[in-house]
Amino acid sequence: MRIGVSGPHGTGKTTLVLELCSRFSDLTPVEEPYVLLEEDGYDFEYPPSHSDYRAQLAYSIQLLNSEPDGSVFDRTPLDFLAYLAATGLDIESDIDPTPIRKALATLDLLVIVPITPETETKLPPPEMLGLRRTVNDALLEVAYSDELHLLDDIPIVELTVPLANRIDTLGALIR
Repeated sequence: MRIGVSGPHGTGKTTLVLELCSRFSDLTPVEEPYVLLEEDGYDFEYPPSHSDYRAQLAYSIQLLNSEPDGSVFDRTPLDFLAYLAATGLDIESDIDPTPIRKALATLDLLVIVPITPETETKLPPPEMLGLRRTVNDALLEVAYSDELHLLDDIPIVELTVPLANRIDTLGALIR
């Protein structure tokens, strides 16, 4: 099983990935592209630019195409499409969907971790709150309208359950 976890910053994606892999020993976490690129010496702007999001998109595609079965990905190409859209890029005309579609097709499950009232009150306040809300909306739009036909036949779970129930909810789905 290969699982992708997507959502705006500050919604608990990384914690979810680590807890899921801790609970199920046959699952392995895959760090998000931002961290891996930074470890490789990539110098991000603040706030990140379109080229920064494109670099993460390309790296995310590479990860999906190279990591083994049992991987749980902290972010997917959808995240970076949402960030690009939220920062003004017309993704439908400026992005080639073919490599994204092929990479996403390797997933058995896409988990979307949106902003919820509980994430707003129980998790630490993230930076760039306005961007975060816009990314949340763009991600949901990209996933559910799927005008680029990126998610054909990929099951999607929008994880809006209480934080304490996330792992049990996902566990019931993947087992």
